[in-house]
Amino acid sequence: MPRPLRIEYAGAIYHVMSRGKPRKDIFRDAQDRKLFLSLLGESCQKTEWRVLAYCLMRDHFHLVLETPQPNLVPGMKWLLGVYTQCFNARHCCRGHLFAGRYKALLVDGRGGDYLRTVCDYVHLNPARAGIIRPGAPLESFRWSSYAAFLQPAKARPPWLRVERLLGKRGIRADSAAGRREFARQIERQRADEDEADYRGIRRGWCLGSAAFRRQLRARVRQLTRSKHFGAECQEIEERKAERIVREELRRRGWTKTDLRRRHKGDEEKVKIARRVRGETTAGLQWVAQRLQMGTWNYVSNLMRQP
Repeated sequence: MPRPLRIEYAGAIYHVMSRGKPRKDIFRDAQDRKLFLSLLGESCQKTEWRVLAYCLMRDHFHLVLETPQPNLVPGMKWLLGVYTQCFNARHCCRGHLFAGRYKALLVDGRGGDYLRTVCDYVHLNPARAGIIRPGAPLESFRWSSYAAFLQPAKARPPWLRVERLLGKRGIRADSAAGRREFARQIERQRADEDEADYRGIRRGWCLGSAAFRRQLRARVRQLTRSKHFGAECQEIEERKAERIVREELRRRGWTKTDLRRRHKGDEEKVKIARRVRGETTAGLQWVAQRLQMGTWNYVSNLMRQP
């Protein structure tokens, strides 16, 4: 049976979940979790993602993401691929870290309580798993965005967006009083939690109204007719990379001839390559060809140098 299509469109919201291979933890200690969050921040810089909630458990993670551009697939490919490489290098492991494909549940963020429900599901995960003792505050679990929600804006990661969920809970301001009200509501939700509320999250492919489902089915039919969807997503990323390259060439006053004449390891070319790789998911092969820097291996080695 073919794998289901990944539905990507501008403004989509996803609940993303991925597990490690059977009996394999994807986070062994605090340093692993810090690394993952750092790479998540890099992913947001590359893709413009907005993280609405996250939770890092021992053998799996949850993310609630809003994607202003249709780029979930390239962004997740980069995030999971780079984290696996770093994890394996740090722990002297080899091979795959994650078990199969990540789950990406589409969430209706326009109306109803769908977005609030999925964020509650993520934030309350440590309590359901028994990691937090009964009576202990939910924020005692460090590796969830819930604890960050209770901090002032300057103490949070810049890629974590709290205003959407606060608004869904009727909290108008990201203030000390607003954060106290958020904590009160979540703790009440924790006490009254009903597993039936989450059946659609665990078993479904989307969470939303009937109209939202109809719109998604129409997108699926359109994608099924198109044989070039993956190429179109790659083209979007490459257009962004091309815009950055042109900006950098104009800043330096370079022409195509100047780019061709300069050495493939030119320091200014490396700076441009680093910006492209830092702000997009364009591949090394594309960078090497566009900047006339030889092979992708050569570019990769140059970018590792201080």
